Amino acid sequence: MQFKQILPLAILCANVFFAEAQTPPSSISGSLKGNYGEPVHAATIRLQNTSYGTVSDQQGHYLIKNVKPGTYNILIRAVGFKDQKKEIKLAAGENRNLDFKVTESVEQMETVNVLGRTAAQETNRQAFNVTSIDAKKLYNTTLDISGALDRVAGIRVRESGGVGSNFNLSLNGFSGNHVKYFIDGIPMDNFGTSFQINNIPINIADRIEVYKGVVPMWLGSDALGGAINIVTGDRYRNYADVSYSYGSFNTHRSVINAAATSKNGLTVQLNAFQNYSDNDYKVKIEAADIFTGAYAPEALLKRFNDKYHNETVIANVGVVGKSYADKLLFGITMGKNYKEIQTGARMTQVFGAWHRRGTILMPTLKYKKTNLIKGLDVTVNANYNLGTEQNIDTVNARYDWYGNSKPTGSGGERSRSMYKYKNNNGLATGMFNYKISEKQSVALSNVFSTFDRKGSDPLNPTNAEYERPKKTNKNVLGLGYNFDVKDRWSTTIFGKYISQTNISGNGGSAKATTTKFGYGTAATYFLNKNVQLKTSYELTNRMPDAQEIFGDVENQEGNPSLKPEKSNNINLGISYNFSINTISNFAVNANAIYRHSDNFIYNRLNANQSKLIADNREGVRTWGGDAEIRYSYKNWLSAGTTVTYQFLRNLQMYEPGVSGVSPVYLDQLPNIPYLFGNTDVSVTLKDVVRKGNTLNIGYNLLYVHAFWLYWPSLGSRAASDGKYVVPQQLSHDVNFVYSIKNGRYNIGVEAKNITNAYLYDNFSLQKPGRGFYLNLRYFINNQ
Repeated sequence: MQFKQILPLAILCANVFFAEAQTPPSSISGSLKGNYGEPVHAATIRLQNTSYGTVSDQQGHYLIKNVKPGTYNILIRAVGFKDQKKEIKLAAGENRNLDFKVTESVEQMETVNVLGRTAAQETNRQAFNVTSIDAKKLYNTTLDISGALDRVAGIRVRESGGVGSNFNLSLNGFSGNHVKYFIDGIPMDNFGTSFQINNIPINIADRIEVYKGVVPMWLGSDALGGAINIVTGDRYRNYADVSYSYGSFNTHRSVINAAATSKNGLTVQLNAFQNYSDNDYKVKIEAADIFTGAYAPEALLKRFNDKYHNETVIANVGVVGKSYADKLLFGITMGKNYKEIQTGARMTQVFGAWHRRGTILMPTLKYKKTNLIKGLDVTVNANYNLGTEQNIDTVNARYDWYGNSKPTGSGGERSRSMYKYKNNNGLATGMFNYKISEKQSVALSNVFSTFDRKGSDPLNPTNAEYERPKKTNKNVLGLGYNFDVKDRWSTTIFGKYISQTNISGNGGSAKATTTKFGYGTAATYFLNKNVQLKTSYELTNRMPDAQEIFGDVENQEGNPSLKPEKSNNINLGISYNFSINTISNFAVNANAIYRHSDNFIYNRLNANQSKLIADNREGVRTWGGDAEIRYSYKNWLSAGTTVTYQFLRNLQMYEPGVSGVSPVYLDQLPNIPYLFGNTDVSVTLKDVVRKGNTLNIGYNLLYVHAFWLYWPSLGSRAASDGKYVVPQQLSHDVNFVYSIKNGRYNIGVEAKNITNAYLYDNFSLQKPGRGFYLNLRYFINNQ
């Protein structure tokens, strides 16, 4: 009896089971775009009250597979955007395509936690050894791009003075032109002196990507040891962001960023900024009176010929969010700068009237389209700099550090000149990425650049040097393949073919073409959602650039005999995010590096130590590492520490003109910091005085260990020989920012180098002492 009751029930269950097994699954796919067509990546797409969900990729695409038929509520969530819901009904076997346009949430952007999956954090999850800075968190400071970079593990920004001074960025042991700079993936090689990372305000950027060692193929660069990519902010459809700061040494900075976009996609974008400083800070210097000869070994004197100012405007007009273009912009970059030159390559020389002027006039074209045809993304950029540079040295006098001058009767302070010239820099780039499948893609990039210096000097019209051609053409062709399993593992392989032609000599008689081939790979693996492993390798080549070959008409001598560099770069890295509880979060990143470079190009002092000159060393081996740990408590406390160690060893056994083994063989390379780090702490207090008002308090510590100024084997560390060592440096900065009405009005106060420590850089050039700055910022975004 019991069997007869159970049998029909079993048959019914079996029928349901087999019917269910024969029901074909469904899927949902599509893309997410922002207010005017930009892809939204790292967004979460979930079917509520189910386990179905995924995350959008770099192009904003998503796919949810094996979904049972039925009715669902799909929920879209992305950092900085409003949540979006939609009810959908899936039939059996249906492959539904759903595209979404998500709307930005200003309030959410203002309160993003530093450990969240922002665009910057998503960049850090690439296979490459990359660190991404969320620039938005620094908008209420007076920092420029270089100041933000100086807080990144593995980076030391080295400047020859105050605002507008020459700079040299060291990245894991590579420095100067070993590291290449980009803005939105466009090389900045031809932007001129009016547009450099140490005069571009942080407000221009959305984030800054630092690639250490291995550089992605899509950047199209012949960098030897790293790249900096400034990603500009285009998040808002209609907005205005205005700031002004004033501070010590009569320093003024102002920034205007604005955009207006119509409903049909017509857009106008404006970025304008200005920097001014007298740079009249005090320096401790060996000084001698030019008239009496009275000598002071440690005189404390003001700099007096170091004024700098620049003004730059970037304007774009075009369309966004069209079927034929996500972005099509025609633009112009215009600017000028004025720079007084206080010293030569070392502070033993002082000048009282020598200065430079420069301009930038650069038309630009920017085009971008995802899915031009299904799976194909295209980016094309072009620009040409018509700007000029002029070196002005007309005073027949010699100055001392007291500001006294004595007529010399000779030509100029260094070399009588009013040389005015154009570098005639042009650039064209193309990037094509084709998605073969959900996991596979191939990419092709090509970057062509040209340099052609032409000029004349009315004070030296017959100088034959000005008539000699100074021209280079360079092309970098790259091909890459990527296999990616989202949040599991990813591998990229790529190759680069570089060709460069240099033309110099009388009538262009010296013409030489050099070609090089390099390749590399990068891979990452996620042990779990909190632990990521990385490794990358590249055989890279770098051609000498135009400034190294022909000089910069200031403190860099030209060297036409430079050879191309080659380096084997290896990186290993690990990232670990963990929480002690729901309110205490940690993020740990550590990277190990190894570099073996042939024909390594480095800057040394010329014979009389008045200028720098680029030269080759047969071999240099570098090893070291960097690490960062960050901690956040709830949403009001954030703290972090970075440390970097890098050891560069000279492998050149024989020196020209020196018999026997070189006395500096196996020496540590001089004038390069090898141990340095940062510590920062910030506190955010919400609803201070009134709801919607926020107070941020921040502190930053910079430490640089003492390092050799000259070759270690040619000097000693004894106190009596202190001139051979750049001393240990310790600098403290504090800042207070009060934001009103959810960030519409912002008032910032900063104190830099509050202990007035003596800070030094390239060849012991001294940087500014204690300074105080006030920053006012107004921001409005109208959707």
